[in-house]
Amino acid sequence: MVRALNRLSAREVATLKTPGRHFDGGGLCLFISSDSSRRRWTFQFRWQGRKCEMGLGSPDTVSLAKARESAAAARLAVQNGSNPLEEKRAALDVQRQNVEAQQLSRSKVRTFGQVADYLIESKGAGWRNAKHRAQWSMTLEIYAAPLRPLPVAEVTTEHILAALQPIWTSKPETASRTRGRIEAVIDAARARGLIPADTANPARWKGHLANLLPPRERLSRGHHAALPWKVLPEFMVRLRERPGLSARALEWTILTAARLGEALGARWGEIDLVEGVWEIPKERMKAKREHRVPLSPPAMALLAALPAGEPDALIFPGFKPGKPLSDMVMKSLFTRMDETGITSHGFRSTFRDWAGEATSYPREVCEAALAHAVGDAVELAYRRGDALEKRRVLMCDWATYCGSAMSARIAPGGS
Repeated sequence: MVRALNRLSAREVATLKTPGRHFDGGGLCLFISSDSSRRRWTFQFRWQGRKCEMGLGSPDTVSLAKARESAAAARLAVQNGSNPLEEKRAALDVQRQNVEAQQLSRSKVRTFGQVADYLIESKGAGWRNAKHRAQWSMTLEIYAAPLRPLPVAEVTTEHILAALQPIWTSKPETASRTRGRIEAVIDAARARGLIPADTANPARWKGHLANLLPPRERLSRGHHAALPWKVLPEFMVRLRERPGLSARALEWTILTAARLGEALGARWGEIDLVEGVWEIPKERMKAKREHRVPLSPPAMALLAALPAGEPDALIFPGFKPGKPLSDMVMKSLFTRMDETGITSHGFRSTFRDWAGEATSYPREVCEAALAHAVGDAVELAYRRGDALEKRRVLMCDWATYCGSAMSARIAPGGS
């Protein structure tokens, strides 16, 4: 039964003092606080089975007619499959960004720091997670700190070199990213008219800083700390002796040579127990391509020892419902194992070093196991398969090597 609309009158809205909710129909409600000091319009609706409420303003500033218009628009959004509360928040974000942009344009002091903060805020909606914002903020606040108080139009090549040279050889990857972000800030200032359009960017690399700083390809890139492959079997013995889900999650990560985020985000519905394959959807892959991982018998045994869940359930759930274990849990595990000099991601390097130095598997098969694309665009276009069965043999040999120290201990005569 459809509830009647327009139950309230303008006079009632002006004179009502009774605390509680007074419904006009169609989700529109006039809320009055228990002491009658606060009055506000709200729109109530259901979204994905949950009851939601959206504020529409005070009746002191929003008339009954205007509130009805807003409620009608919100009802239409729900009918069309949109969440009006999310639309409102997005509109407020755009409005806030426009105000900040106007303030920046009117600002008498247009510093590098102001433009950097504005750029981070405006780009934030396009980043997939908060980690990108934190990385941009950190580099532009710490490594570009000498530039922040300077008027952005007055930042010179000498200023940029002074900021980059202290870290250019000691932290090459960080320095390279910092340079690129400085360049983006200055480009943003030029796009906003704070710098003449015909002024060259002093942070550009090609044809400019490339002539003043050592070439990046000659610098050692920062790698994830990895465990030497020859000591991995003994590490696996200690790992398998540890109870707890974090230890099993790390073991799974090692046996599958997956990235930590891919491993921790694994769900039961991605596992084909009949074929022994883990199918990682492209949405969770770094390269945005689906990746199939052949599961070795030890990997299958690890799954069998865990309580199975629904297809959408996480295999390694964290402490918060619906959230996987965090990478901080892994760092804590390394600390408890007195292995603070390695990282979870480094085990991919351990696998690759083992495959390259201790086996004769083709490079293409080893790289495919790591979900790396090998070859140019033409070669990739003709290579349709993913070498699943070849990789299955490789991953079984890898699992055997991982458990070789354990096998030696339990074998007759083993120590």
